[in-house]
Amino acid sequence: MKNTQTLGVALLIGSIAFSGASIAGEASAEALSYTCAGCHGTNGASGGPAMPSIAGMSLAYIVESMKDFKSGERVSTIMTRIAKGYDEDDFTKMGKFFSAQNRHSANQSVGSMAKKGAKLHKDNCEKCHTEQGTVAEDDSGFLAGQWTPYLRYTLVDALDGSHDMGKKMMKKLNKVHEKGGDQDIQALLDYYASLK
Repeated sequence: MKNTQTLGVALLIGSIAFSGASIAGEASAEALSYTCAGCHGTNGASGGPAMPSIAGMSLAYIVESMKDFKSGERVSTIMTRIAKGYDEDDFTKMGKFFSAQNRHSANQSVGSMAKKGAKLHKDNCEKCHTEQGTVAEDDSGFLAGQWTPYLRYTLVDALDGSHDMGKKMMKKLNKVHEKGGDQDIQALLDYYASLK
């Protein structure tokens, strides 16, 4: 009798867990986006300087980023853990939702080196981050209007080797940094902060 009760309880728990997984798998894109709002803001419009706005980014960029977080290829204390709770269908739903939103520009102060940053962007970044880094179809993160503290953290992590941005990007970033150091990085950040 005891074994039958134990088996019954195990089957009940298993069916509840299975049902929960099915319900999560069938969640709407908007419902899935709520899990992102705490950090990335409602509809992906971040209100905090350490978190990027993801509203309007391309479907491909969001899906690839989430897959990289889940696999550990892209390192993040929080996003790696969060991504493990979702599958590729969920990533696609999230990507479709956020890519349908309007791009969001942070309301932030602009430093004095924006003009120099514009030239650095044109010479080094424009080929991949077209139209000042505002085009979702580039399948890269937005630069224009993105929070500059977030961009700084990302670039510093790339320069110290803890964030892989790919060979082409790293070649350009290292060139800018070797030639002008932190001042040129700041000039780029001032430029991106000046764009809306």
